Amino acid sequence: MHTNNNIAFEQETLYDYLLVVSPGTNITNDVTALKKLVAQELGMYGSRFSKAHISLFRSVFPARFQDDFIHLLDDVAKKQSGFTLYTSKFDHFEHGPDKRTIYINVANPKPLVELHKKVLQEFDIKPASFKPHITIARAISTPEFDKVYDHFYNQVFVRSFQCKSFSLLRKPASGGSYELVKEFVFGDEAVLQDATLFNYANYAA
Repeated sequence: MHTNNNIAFEQETLYDYLLVVSPGTNITNDVTALKKLVAQELGMYGSRFSKAHISLFRSVFPARFQDDFIHLLDDVAKKQSGFTLYTSKFDHFEHGPDKRTIYINVANPKPLVELHKKVLQEFDIKPASFKPHITIARAISTPEFDKVYDHFYNQVFVRSFQCKSFSLLRKPASGGSYELVKEFVFGDEAVLQDATLFNYANYAA
């Protein structure tokens, strides 16, 4: 019986769940233009068509846990108030000697750090280091980075947007495109955002 249960679990379809904050239409359009600029230098690259977003949480689990996940996120959202986020400049991550990620920095990360912590606490996960950011080019090679980073080095990107919700996306863990599961509007927001403004199929972490 134990063996059969293991087999049944292994045969379940696993989904890659991604919790994101959208920076709104104006910033999304600006980021799309920046990605196009990078593509003009590098050609196609991995995160070329991913929509602008800030990742809050990502996990892989079977769809049968989805309703429980949504219930926990509902609780977080109901207790959360909206806040304003500001971007400031471009920066980069180093992934060892061979890979780099170019991103837009969040100037006031504390509200997102606290929100991230609340989500992890719902899952009894100890908070780890978390740096909110909007990716421009993810995990490109060091030579590719050296070729394009002059466009971003010491440049500012001063924008702001109202954060009133977060969205849960999912795709098959085996691959595919993200789809919207649900948008969670914060408890103090009376008006739902129109989820159709965003094409969730092209999100990437």
